[in-house]
Amino acid sequence: MTGKIVGVILGLLLIRNPWGALIGLFLGHLYDQSVAAARARSRSGPIEIGEKFFRATFEVMGHVAKADGRVSESEIAAARQVMAELRLDGIQIHAAIAHFTRGKSSDFDLDATLQDFAAACAHRPDLLRVFLEIQVRAALEGVDMQGPARVAVQKVAELLDISRLELAHMEAVLRIRREQMRTGGRTSGAGPGPMRPQGMQLAAAYQILEVDAQASDEEVAKAYRRQLSKHHPDKLKANGLPDSMLEHAKQRTQQIIEAHELIKSARQR
Repeated sequence: MTGKIVGVILGLLLIRNPWGALIGLFLGHLYDQSVAAARARSRSGPIEIGEKFFRATFEVMGHVAKADGRVSESEIAAARQVMAELRLDGIQIHAAIAHFTRGKSSDFDLDATLQDFAAACAHRPDLLRVFLEIQVRAALEGVDMQGPARVAVQKVAELLDISRLELAHMEAVLRIRREQMRTGGRTSGAGPGPMRPQGMQLAAAYQILEVDAQASDEEVAKAYRRQLSKHHPDKLKANGLPDSMLEHAKQRTQQIIEAHELIKSARQR
């Protein structure tokens, strides 16, 4: 019900004549305008979302790395590895390091940063999931997401209104990916570049799609489409995911596709 309608009803009830209805209509119109203006102010465009996503990603990464009071060499290496895997250019790496350093500072306000970021991503929960996945990814590489780092990541998830269950699934899937990368290695003569993952296990494939091994083919197909929709780079980019983060989405999408293909192949035997 709009403010105009409510205003007319209240005007008739309180003043009990046509003038009351007109006054109520006018007040309702002012209310509708104020609501529309507030919504417009809170609605961020893709460019603004992208800028906030990039900045918050590395600020929070720095904050999580400093959770135990110091940033270890492995955590610095993990942050640089994430930057490399995201294929950031020189300017982006320089900016990312500055944001990471800012996040390490004692006066960094995690709550305010994530509240602002979440507000910018309102009605775009998929972006929040990608953001948290990148934090989990860095924490796994740095300290295997143990100790204070785990507590810090859990707080990030809580502030973004992402459940512990969903966080646990993210961690499991990213551990699978990390193990693939570690056991894969580069192809002969490939030289520097991203690692190529080995094939995954069937149980891991079901875990990636978040579906039970006893599920029907139709249920598996639905789970595949659901996961693909969550992580599809084009959809995420349209919602404001910066180009610098698209590589993560592409890698997750490829993992989902590989999982689905493995399950289909196993069921056709």
